[in-house]
Amino acid sequence: MQRRSFLAGSAALAGASIVGSPLAFGQSKLETSKVAIAVGGKNLFYYLPLTIAERRNFFKDEGLEVEISDFAGGSQALKAAVGGSADVVSGAFEHTLLLQAKNQYFREFVLQGRAPQIVLAVSKKTMANYKTIADLKGKKIGVTAPGSSTSIMASFVLAKAGLTAKDVSFIGVGAGAGAIAALQSGQIDALANLDPVMTKLERSGEIRVVSDTRTLSDTRTVFGGNMPAGCLYASQTFISKNPNTTQALTNAMVRALKWLQTATGAELINTVPESYLLGDRALYLDAWQHVKEAMSPDGLMPADGPATSLKTLQAFDETVKGKPIDLSKTWTNDFVKKALATVKA
Repeated sequence: MQRRSFLAGSAALAGASIVGSPLAFGQSKLETSKVAIAVGGKNLFYYLPLTIAERRNFFKDEGLEVEISDFAGGSQALKAAVGGSADVVSGAFEHTLLLQAKNQYFREFVLQGRAPQIVLAVSKKTMANYKTIADLKGKKIGVTAPGSSTSIMASFVLAKAGLTAKDVSFIGVGAGAGAIAALQSGQIDALANLDPVMTKLERSGEIRVVSDTRTLSDTRTVFGGNMPAGCLYASQTFISKNPNTTQALTNAMVRALKWLQTATGAELINTVPESYLLGDRALYLDAWQHVKEAMSPDGLMPADGPATSLKTLQAFDETVKGKPIDLSKTWTNDFVKKALATVKA
């Protein structure tokens, strides 16, 4: 696990301020200042609030020493938390449901995205004659990693068309240049991925979008309701043992979400690592406009979100079908509500 460096200087405090930081006012002592966070595809906009909190020193301002480990997909980040090498996951909310189905209790405590931002598209090279989702039968679909939110979204779209995951082959291609190369080389026939990857492929005319969840309206069309996406979640044991640390993480993330609501394109470009831009700053900013609406403005879980997520999984996932999932144990807005009382844009 590699500790990420933080940007120093007064610029890190621009655009937002926090009242009641434990460092500034000596409030509730952190149970632990060192927190390991696992993420799958950190360069994606899906996880942008995490990067903002890190790069603009919002975690540090809360007295936290955060280590972020980046994996190829969310399912691998999840394994790190279950295995004990990570304390917290920045990942898809639906994983808390899948875990509870296996009698493992993890809880979301701050929402990053209110729409999944996942795009399912077919290759114009290998599927030039594509007409309907049924044409994907027998095809290879690239996802960040099998079992990740990208494969969950693709599986749900397939299920609505009468297909199952067994009717296709899911291929893990990551969340960056590897995904683009797999599509361009013909290794896969379709791709479920996120921006900026999908905007780059759209721009080059190499894909045809068949299902899109980058806006709230498109998300509701696909899933039939509000579908929570990226979030910070941790085991209930971690949250119970470390409530002040969990609150500090939430404060930093809410601050990042508020910063993103008013940040200019230049500020965003100057904050994220150069590698995120895929060699094209204009494309990155164009992609940002596609997904900006999908970012949670405040970190709160929408009231109908958990039920939409469960309904989605029950449509195709045997792990969840027929299992008594207690949604109230998979999320909480308590930490966000406290953060919103102290964090100012």
